[in-house]
Amino acid sequence: MSSLDPSGEQGRSLWQDAIARLGQNRLAMLGLYLLAFMVIIALLTPWIAPYSYETQQLDLGAIAPNARHWFGTDTFGRDLLTRIMYGGRVSLAVGFIATAVALVIGVLWGAVAGYIGGRTDAVMMRIVDILYALPFMIFIILLMVVFGRSILLLFLAIGCVEWLTMARIVRGQVLALKQQEFIEAAVVIGLSHWQIIYRHIIPNILGPIIVYITLTIPSVMLLEAFLSFLGLGIQPPQSSWGLLISYGVETMEEYPWLLLFPGLVLSITLFALNFLGDGLRDALDPKASKD
Repeated sequence: MSSLDPSGEQGRSLWQDAIARLGQNRLAMLGLYLLAFMVIIALLTPWIAPYSYETQQLDLGAIAPNARHWFGTDTFGRDLLTRIMYGGRVSLAVGFIATAVALVIGVLWGAVAGYIGGRTDAVMMRIVDILYALPFMIFIILLMVVFGRSILLLFLAIGCVEWLTMARIVRGQVLALKQQEFIEAAVVIGLSHWQIIYRHIIPNILGPIIVYITLTIPSVMLLEAFLSFLGLGIQPPQSSWGLLISYGVETMEEYPWLLLFPGLVLSITLFALNFLGDGLRDALDPKASKD
């Protein structure tokens, strides 16, 4: 059977159509390019950073941006551009890794609850409702205080409280999807529940999952920034954008560049992620862009 449509052009899959629509969205592509640039800079930071991120030059002190230090220095004489680059490694890692943790938990929980249904669904979703009612910020702060302020714990703590909305989204998609004929056919031929969920359910709900991922990453990064602002996140001499912003707020009257540049970089990254998320939503759901 020919893959050509009546006009003589080769047909395209739904994913190819989505990629084409995404490519036509200028803001989404701008967000993608900016995000890719930030990630590349973060990966290459150890080799391209102009200075050491922890070396202090107390005799230099805080100086305004100049030809040698493009973003200026902090009160310890450390190059701000270098610390922003290293801080980006931490902030982006928190965003991506914590989101990955939330993704794994949320997708599995929501898919099992929606597909099994009945009492299992009721119990699992009541657990989600109970967890929603808990003050998650206090929960994260308690974890950081009791178990220490390690980066790994920060990843896990944030990821373990960001999966609830993902679980609800996936459950709703699965409830609609499991009534489709191809799911019933998979049951008839004897596939197990896990085979159906892994091979047929999850691949068919990737669209909403991908969109939610792009919206969760900035949320996680803001949460890390808030924790660092409170002094519960990354600890010196390491840096993150949140920690740099916290330090910049304390010195903004005397040294405004210490707040301006970290805040600007974080804002640009968050805008890029939101632009990309909006573009993916419209590309994967063309009806949404017409509403």
